[in-house]
Amino acid sequence: MLAAPADKREGATVLGYNQKGEVVTLRKGTNELICLADDPNQPGFSVSCYHRDLEPFMARGRELRKQGMSANDIFETREKEAKSGKLTLPKQPTSLFVYSAPDEQVNARTGEVTDGYLRYVVYIPWATAESTGLPLKPDQGAAAMPWIMHPGTHGAHIMINPPKVKAGQ
Repeated sequence: MLAAPADKREGATVLGYNQKGEVVTLRKGTNELICLADDPNQPGFSVSCYHRDLEPFMARGRELRKQGMSANDIFETREKEAKSGKLTLPKQPTSLFVYSAPDEQVNARTGEVTDGYLRYVVYIPWATAESTGLPLKPDQGAAAMPWIMHPGTHGAHIMINPPKVKAGQ
């Protein structure tokens, strides 16, 4: 739930991993948010929450990753499937929140995360720099300036990467 906006946490659906590493529903929610627990089989700590309309896209990515596909092959497969209509994409902009930290910043016993990092993504399939007015890469001179990644594709999304802040600052 660490990635979810505070006002969405109580009603979010929560997905996690069973002993076999399969994604299972831990809690059925009442709002539009789906939160995915940290995968204990992956290095580092990463939890995410996203709009339910992204679930076909996210589930397909997990399925292809499980088949051993590379990130590029997953992208290409989903691109073909989105263009053919096999993969359903959201019809409106949809959000994703990702909260992450290296293993040494996570207390596995208490679940406490020190200096975690929250970034934001807004998926807008097929959007371009021209249709959004956004740059194609982060502007190093403007902290947290949004930019568009994978423009013109099924995976087009706005990236918002706030500056990293250390605890106590």
